[in-house]
Amino acid sequence: MVVAMQTLSTSVVLIFLAGVVIFPSFSNAKPEELKVVPVYDLQGTLTESGNVSSSILDLNFSSARPLTFFEVASSISEAVNDGNVPAVVLDIDSAGLELAQVQELRRLLMALRKAGKDVYLYTESLNNATALLGSVANHLTLMPAGGVDFSGLYSEAMYFKGLFDKVGVKVDVVHIGDFKSAGETFSREGPSREARQQDAELLDALYAELIQGVATARGLSPDQVKALVDDGALSPQRAKEAGLVDGLAYRTDFIRDLRDKYSDAKFDKGYRLPDLEGPQINSLLDLMKLMFKSSSARNPKEEYIVVIPMEGAISDESIKPVRTELLRAGRDPKCKAAVLRVNSPGGSALASDVLWEATVEFKASGKPFAVSMGGVAASGGYYISAGADRIFAERGTVTGSIGVVGMKFALEGAMERVGIRVHGEKRGKFADFSSMSRPMSEEQIEVTRRSMLDVYAIFKKRIMDGRGDRIKGELDKLAGGRVYAGSRALDLGLVDQIGGVMDAVAYVKAQAKLESAPVQLLPEARGSFDGLLGAPSKEDPNGEFIGSPRKVGQGMVNGGVAAQLSRTGIMDLLDEYKKRSIGEALQFVEAARENSIMLIAPALRVRLD
Repeated sequence: MVVAMQTLSTSVVLIFLAGVVIFPSFSNAKPEELKVVPVYDLQGTLTESGNVSSSILDLNFSSARPLTFFEVASSISEAVNDGNVPAVVLDIDSAGLELAQVQELRRLLMALRKAGKDVYLYTESLNNATALLGSVANHLTLMPAGGVDFSGLYSEAMYFKGLFDKVGVKVDVVHIGDFKSAGETFSREGPSREARQQDAELLDALYAELIQGVATARGLSPDQVKALVDDGALSPQRAKEAGLVDGLAYRTDFIRDLRDKYSDAKFDKGYRLPDLEGPQINSLLDLMKLMFKSSSARNPKEEYIVVIPMEGAISDESIKPVRTELLRAGRDPKCKAAVLRVNSPGGSALASDVLWEATVEFKASGKPFAVSMGGVAASGGYYISAGADRIFAERGTVTGSIGVVGMKFALEGAMERVGIRVHGEKRGKFADFSSMSRPMSEEQIEVTRRSMLDVYAIFKKRIMDGRGDRIKGELDKLAGGRVYAGSRALDLGLVDQIGGVMDAVAYVKAQAKLESAPVQLLPEARGSFDGLLGAPSKEDPNGEFIGSPRKVGQGMVNGGVAAQLSRTGIMDLLDEYKKRSIGEALQFVEAARENSIMLIAPALRVRLD
């Protein structure tokens, strides 16, 4: 038996040694030699939250969800310092990137270049976004027969008065601040003089960012870039000759050349990115697990930094998960700092103040707190940002709009059109103030104005409490509803630093002395099926019930507008920008039904693609 065991042991050793000889890569491979080339196939809009809206009428039984902007930025940031990454590849044909997103990605790509890594960008269409982002790549390749739409910036705002007239809705709008033009989109058929002035100033600032960014990175003068923008019939070959792109190639040739150059590397579309497919649903048990999983199950075992996105209109419902995460982070001993990522044009004044109070609660914990502004952080979006230790914005971020709007939608005409008449009695001069069947009287407008002045005073106080002597000049002269690009906001002291979400994360890490701490994006992003069948709402740390958000589009105003648009068939003809503008307008209509005093930025949308 002993002999048998010795023979067996000898055999095992011989087999092991043979394995080392036959498969030397298993024993001699060095981690630093295993190269990887991250590939970023950016499609559609890069949202901040990554959440997919759920509807029982549009259920695809998928828990997959899109990438968030933070996840892409974080992945590229890690590639900068990864010695196993010799290059990165970006395919951005159908990416709907905002100017602020492009500007942060450009900085990250420049960091890659500075680290000695190659940056490849492929596109079938050279537009403002691809030209600006690709200008910092050392290999910007355009399809030989691709489209060239590098034609400058176009801004537009939609005005709904004519549509509301058709459905019998009267809109009363009161502004505090001569430049607070947000309500004009509902009460006018075109912009006021003040709105035209600030729109022109904002567009000038953003256009300068586009021209200067491309010119500097491509070694051209601003006048040369402007001439290319105004060419009107720029071809791919002309774009190459002018230095806007580095090469012309079809996708198959582009991929083949990449594989030849980096034959020893793995091309990885999931480099340092989360699993976007979500949990597999193969059985009833899987479905039950998905239905009852809860964010309370998160129990991080190590100290961490949290990034919390506030995206879209600010309402009673939209702030609840954001507020909950802020309060939880303040009380979690393992959470050492927070970044609030704001991409919002504002909304309800009351909801803005509720969320501002949550930021104060977090700051009371003594933990570092920064705000990173995305494409827009204006009006209510600026209100909730003002108390941060440090505010980061891109040069193309739209911010400011410090002012107040009061709105009331009167439905008497709409109801009469469907055969409904309303008779009311009141006891008390302003007892019918909240009735949506009739417009405001002159006396009610004056009362509303007085209330709005109080809100405006609180708004300015929140800013002074948070910004203090960092504000350069008199706040009253900076407020009044005026909107600024991030570059101008920096000059005025409304923000502290030009930078993106990764810069904000680096700042709070340094303040917390936790440079290597992991970063969590919370609330966790969810797919449509996950969101629909996720855990029931829980109570937040203050014991307040968190309900389900109301579906936008309910009610006579939105329903009437939607029906009118549906009858015309116009929605099928609109591009995504106009559809999004209509959706945002309906969100504000819904919000105004609950809270008549609003902190909303003007509905100006600058097209980058």
